[in-house]
Amino acid sequence: MSQLHGEYECKLDAKGRLIIPTALKKQLPKAAKDTFFINRGFEKCCVLYPKNEWDTIAEEINKLSDYIKKEREFKRYFLRGASQLEMDSSSRVLLPKNLLEYAEISANEVVLLAYGNKIEIWSKAAYKQMLENEPEDFSALAEEVMSKRERKSDD
Repeated sequence: MSQLHGEYECKLDAKGRLIIPTALKKQLPKAAKDTFFINRGFEKCCVLYPKNEWDTIAEEINKLSDYIKKEREFKRYFLRGASQLEMDSSSRVLLPKNLLEYAEISANEVVLLAYGNKIEIWSKAAYKQMLENEPEDFSALAEEVMSKRERKSDD
């Protein structure tokens, strides 16, 4: 699994192309082969996955049953709008207009938040607003979330 990290302020060009920052590009696994998949995020952002990571996710999603309503709905909603993107020789990817509309990215300024195996693409305004909505007691949230993980790993 990739361990991407970092926060990058970027600009889209007039055609909706995003230049992948050099520092982020250096983190991409060779297995990605300059190919990405993009889809809707759970919040109002887009999520960009290196191809090798998307292949792993797609394999898990394909194990879900079409005969179980919740699984079918999850597949449908998770995969809607998913598109393959190829990085060009200038390290750019063309972001689909329908996904830019979903993420309410209308200005050319975006923030990339890379963590784990994915890169979230936020409008700069939405990202700023999300950060302003940080939980009042982040320490309590960390304790709740991470202590559950510790208990699971002890089992």
